[in-house]
Amino acid sequence: MFNIKSRLLLAAAFASPAIGLAQETQQQLDPVTVTATIQPTTSSRTGRNLVIIKGEDISRLPVNSIDELLRYVPGLEVQARGPMGAQSDFVLRGGTFQQVLVVIDGMRVNDPNTGHFNSYIPVTPGEIDRIEILKGAASAIYGSEAVGGVIHIITKAFAGITRAQQSYNASVTGGAYGLWNVGGNAFINTGKTAISAGVLSNNTDGQDQRGTKGFLHLNTFSLSASHHINDKWQLALRSSYDTRYFGAQGFYTTAASDTARENVSTWWNQLQLKYQSGKDKFSLLAGYKSVTDTYRFNGLGAANASDSKLFQTLAVYEHAFSEKTAVTGGLQFQDKSISSNDRGDHNLQQAAAFVGVTQKIGERFLVNPALRLDWNEESGYELVPQLNLSYRADWVQLRASAGKTIRDADFTERYNNYEKALVATGQRVGNPALTSEHSFSYEAGADFFIHDRIRISSTVFRREQSDVIDWTPTPYADMPRQSNLAPTGTYALAKNISKVNTTGLETDVQYIQPLAHQHKIVLNAGLVWMDTEVPSGTASFYIVSNARFLTNFSAQYVAPRWSLSVNGLYKERNAQSAPGIKAFVDKSYFVMNVKAEYFVIKDRLAIFGQADNVLDKSYQDLLGAQMPGVWLMGGARFSLNK
Repeated sequence: MFNIKSRLLLAAAFASPAIGLAQETQQQLDPVTVTATIQPTTSSRTGRNLVIIKGEDISRLPVNSIDELLRYVPGLEVQARGPMGAQSDFVLRGGTFQQVLVVIDGMRVNDPNTGHFNSYIPVTPGEIDRIEILKGAASAIYGSEAVGGVIHIITKAFAGITRAQQSYNASVTGGAYGLWNVGGNAFINTGKTAISAGVLSNNTDGQDQRGTKGFLHLNTFSLSASHHINDKWQLALRSSYDTRYFGAQGFYTTAASDTARENVSTWWNQLQLKYQSGKDKFSLLAGYKSVTDTYRFNGLGAANASDSKLFQTLAVYEHAFSEKTAVTGGLQFQDKSISSNDRGDHNLQQAAAFVGVTQKIGERFLVNPALRLDWNEESGYELVPQLNLSYRADWVQLRASAGKTIRDADFTERYNNYEKALVATGQRVGNPALTSEHSFSYEAGADFFIHDRIRISSTVFRREQSDVIDWTPTPYADMPRQSNLAPTGTYALAKNISKVNTTGLETDVQYIQPLAHQHKIVLNAGLVWMDTEVPSGTASFYIVSNARFLTNFSAQYVAPRWSLSVNGLYKERNAQSAPGIKAFVDKSYFVMNVKAEYFVIKDRLAIFGQADNVLDKSYQDLLGAQMPGVWLMGGARFSLNK
C-alpha cells in the first residue's frame, strides 16, 4: 500500500500536466498584446476588445490567403471581390474600408493611392507569429484610418523570440478550374539571430464570368532577419515583393462593357531598431513602400497606370516609473506621393507626436489615457484624445473606452479620373476639396473567463461621424469640375457626407477544450449587430454596403494524426441590384469552407482535402463582383520543427 508521501507524489505527477495545460489555455484566452497600448499588456487589461490569432493555427484552416483567414475572425467583415487574395476590403464596426488600419510589425500598410490595396499584405502566412485585431477607435496612437480598428500582423523575425528553434514548411495544392498553389517558409533562430523566408503563389484559370474569367496569379516573396547586437540592442530588417495579376470584372463598376484586369506590384521594406535596459525601452522604425498599379477596363481603351510611394518613420520611447506607472511617447512622419496618368502627380506629408500613460490603481483597476497631435499638409493640425479603462475581478473584466478618430482622403478620392481627356457617364470622379473625416467613439464591455476554457467578450459601441467620405451619384450640372465630363452624364462624385452615426453590439466567443490523448477542440465565433444612421435622402455606396448583422466562426478538432476545420459566415445587409448585368447583392447569405487533414508521417507530412463555398452559394459582397461557387481542392503539406 502506498504511504502518504507516495500518494502525494503520484497526485502531483498527474496534476502537473493538467496545471500546465490549464496555464497554457489561460494564456491563449488572455494573451499579451502590443497593439492596444504599444506596451506589452494582457489583452483583458487594455480596456479594449481584441481578437488574437496564433500563427501556428493558420495552416490547419480552410483558407488560401491572409484576407481569407481574416474573413472568419469574429466581428471582422471582409468584403471580398475575388478569391485567394485577389482583392478584399476590411470593415470593422460598420466603418468603410478606408477606416481600418493594417499594420505589419508596427509599420502602416495602408496605401496612399486607395484603400482597396490594404489587403495586399506583403508577408506569407508561415511567417506570422500572431495577428492582433483591435476593434474600435485607435487614432490617438496610430493616427489616420484607425477608426473602426487596427489589424496588426506580427511576424516571427520581428517578434523578439529568444529561444533557439527551427521550422520548415512547404505545401502544394491543386484543384478545379486549373488551380495550383504552392507555399513555403523557413525560420531559423539561434537565440541571437533569426532569419525568416517565405513564398506563396496562388494561381487559377478562374470560373466563368461575363465575357471573361475570374483568373488570378498572385505571388509573394519575403525575406526578414533580426539580430541581438547585445543584451540591449536588437536590429530587424525585412524586404518583400508582392505581385497580383487578376481578372477585375465588377471590382469598381457595374458597366456591361467591364471585362477588367488589373496588375498590382508592391515592394515593401522596413527596419526596426530596439533598445531595452531596465525600465527604459526605445524603438526606431522606418518603412518604404512602392506600389505600381495597372488597371485596364477592357481591351478598347488605354490602361490606368499609377505609381504610389509611402515613406514612414516612427520613434517610440517607453519608461516604467514603477510596476504601476508607465509612459509611452512617440514621433511619426509620413511622406506620400503618386504619379499617375489618371490621377496626376501629387505629394503629401504628415507628422504627429503622441503620448500615452498606463496607470494601475490598486490590483484591479487600470487607466490608459493617450493624446496625439496630428499634422497634415492638407488639413492642418488635429488634437486626438483617447481614454481606456479596465477593472479586473476574478473571472470578469469590465472595460470602457472613448476617443476621437480622424481619416484623410486618399489620392483616388481626391483625384480619380482628373487626367483623362473624357470621362464616360457612370464613372467615379475625385474631389480635391474633400475635408478630413472626424468621429468620436464610445464603447463599454466585459470579458468573462469561464473554467479556463471559455472567454466571452461582449461590447456595446457607438461612433458619431462627420464629413464621412463616400461616392454619391451626381448629375453633370452639380459636378464641381466639368471640363472632361459629358454634359448628359451622371457621375459618382467623392463627397463629405454630413453625419453618419453607427450604434452596435458585438459578442465574441473563444472556446478551447483539451481532450484525452492530445486531442483538442478550438472554436472562435462572433456576432455583430449594427444600425447606421445616414442623413435622409443621402445616396452613398460603401456606407450602405456594410453588414447590419454578421456572424462568423472558425472551428477545429485537432488530433495528433489528423484535424478537421470548418469556417463559416452569415451576413445581412441592404439588397442591391444592377439588372443590366444581372448582378444582385442578396439581403443575406451563408457560406462555409471545410478542410480535413491527415498526417501520413506524424508531425511531418500531411495530406488534405478542402472545399470552399461547400454549399455552392451564389453571392456577391459588393455589387458586380461575383464570388466563386463551390471549389474543390486538395494537396500535401510538409512540416519540420526543431
